[in-house]
Amino acid sequence: MPTNSSDATKRERAPLAAGDRPAPSYARFIPREELHGFAAWTPDALGGTARHGTGASPAEPARADAATAAGAAAAAEALQAQLHAARQAGYQDGYRDGLVALDNFKRSFAAQTTAQVGALLERFEGELAALEGEMAAALARTAVELARQVVRSELELRPELVARVADDAVHAVLLSARHIRVLVHPDDHALVAQGAADVLAARGARLVATPEVARGGCRVESDLGEIDAGIATRWAQAAAALGQTLPWHDEDPA
Repeated sequence: MPTNSSDATKRERAPLAAGDRPAPSYARFIPREELHGFAAWTPDALGGTARHGTGASPAEPARADAATAAGAAAAAEALQAQLHAARQAGYQDGYRDGLVALDNFKRSFAAQTTAQVGALLERFEGELAALEGEMAAALARTAVELARQVVRSELELRPELVARVADDAVHAVLLSARHIRVLVHPDDHALVAQGAADVLAARGARLVATPEVARGGCRVESDLGEIDAGIATRWAQAAAALGQTLPWHDEDPA
């Protein structure tokens, strides 16, 4: 027969007999001395991170500290290795960049120096050419001046040379020319008449003395034209061949 709830309640509240013992109960406090290898429960124990209590082995924190120190040492060593590698890479990059910069500088310096030396040589060659031209012109002028003095002295010392001049002038006249006249300075008339008598006679030329012709020269006239063999004309031609325009007669002082 089923027992209702009121009967059960009465039995629970009935007093115990004198010889009865109460049923053993485990709902009691356990002294601390009886606890071994247990730790106090904490809320984070459910996540697998329960902290060890006072019963944990004292060697475990030491091993943890040693592992931490070893990890720190390894990290420091790795950092040192990375720093060394970075320094070496920087040194190599800097050395390579320095070589490139040095090579570029040498190229630029060489090009600049070559251009400067080339310009200097070109200017020097130009100045040297100008100097050589001036020296050549001065030398030619000096030579012409000396030659003029020599010719003047020669005409004074050997006036009979005028006969050779007249001879050459008559020979220059075409054979077909007629009415040939040889004009000379009065002081040279006798010299030409004696020294060039043969050629004058051969060409039927007439010798004429005139002060219009300077000493040392002559002028030959014919029906075909005129040949100026005057000393000033011949001298101008000789000086022009040397690139000079030095006249036979000195210029009058201003």
